[in-house]
Amino acid sequence: MNRRQLLQRSAALGLTAAGALALPGAAASTFGAAQETVLLNPLTPPANASIPVAFLISKGAVVIDFCGPWEVFERVSIPNRKHDAFRLYTVESAAPVVASGGLKIVPNYTIANAPAPKVIVIPAQSPASDATKTWIRNATKNTDVTMSVCTGAFVLASTGLLSGKAATTHHGAYVDLAMQYPDIHVQRGARFVETGNLATAGGLTSGMDLALRVVERYFGRDAASETASLLEYQGQGWLNPSSNAEYVKPIQQTAGHPVCAVCGMRMNPSLSSSYKGRTYYFCVREHKQIFDGSPDQFAAK
Repeated sequence: MNRRQLLQRSAALGLTAAGALALPGAAASTFGAAQETVLLNPLTPPANASIPVAFLISKGAVVIDFCGPWEVFERVSIPNRKHDAFRLYTVESAAPVVASGGLKIVPNYTIANAPAPKVIVIPAQSPASDATKTWIRNATKNTDVTMSVCTGAFVLASTGLLSGKAATTHHGAYVDLAMQYPDIHVQRGARFVETGNLATAGGLTSGMDLALRVVERYFGRDAASETASLLEYQGQGWLNPSSNAEYVKPIQQTAGHPVCAVCGMRMNPSLSSSYKGRTYYFCVREHKQIFDGSPDQFAAK
C-alpha cells in the first residue's frame, strides 16, 4: 500500500457512516459569526465523475498559494464514492512555468485545450495576458467556484468579474487593491470572501482554508474536517471567514518598528519621505509616490 492509498484509507475509516453533515443553506458565509453559526451554501458534486479543478499558473506563481489548495483537494476521500472527489490539473498559456523559489512546472494544459473546470484556483502570479483574462471570464460562466488566493485577487480583478463586489487579498495589498480597483469593496480582516461563484482568500495559507470551505460546500463539514485532520492542519479559518481580524487595522509605524506607511509591510530604509517633521518609510517606490501625492491620507494622526 503506497502513501496515498494509506492516507485515503485512513480518511475513509475516519468518516462516519452517516456521511457528510448538511447544514441549512444561505447565500454566503456570515462575517463575524461564531463557528457554529457559519452558514453553508451547498454545491452539488457530479454523481458519476470527479470535479475538475483548474490551477491557473504563470511566471512567479507563489507555490503555497496553489500547492496548499492542491493538497486539500487531492486528499479528499468520500466513502463509497466510485470516483476521486476532485480531478486536478494546471493550466497556462505557455510552458514551462518558473514559480516562486525557482520551482519549474510544466502545465498539464494550455488555455487553448484545457478541460472545462468547475473550480478555478488563481494564486499570486504575474499579471494575466488578455487571452488568459478572456479564458477566466469564459470559464467562470460555468464554474461552481472561481477562487483567488493572496494577490491572485489582482488577476481576478483584472477580468472585471469582481467589479462592484466584495473581495479580499493579502493584508499587505489591501491598499493597492482598493486604489487599483476602486469599484471593489475590499474586506480587511477576512480569511476569505464569497460572492456568488467568486471567492477570494487572504494571503498564502488562507488558500487552504478557502479550499476546505469549498470541500465543505460540496461534501459537508465532516468531509472537510477529516481532510484537515488528514493533513494535520490545525487552522480553523475555514470555519470562520472573519478570522483574519488582526489585519483589520493598518499597522502603525513606530520609532522602534518602522514599516511601509502605505501598506504596513516591511520597509526599505532607502525609500523615505519627510512630512510635518516626521520620517516615513516605504516598501516599494510606487508606495512612496502614492504617499507623496497624498500624505495626509497615510500620515500618523
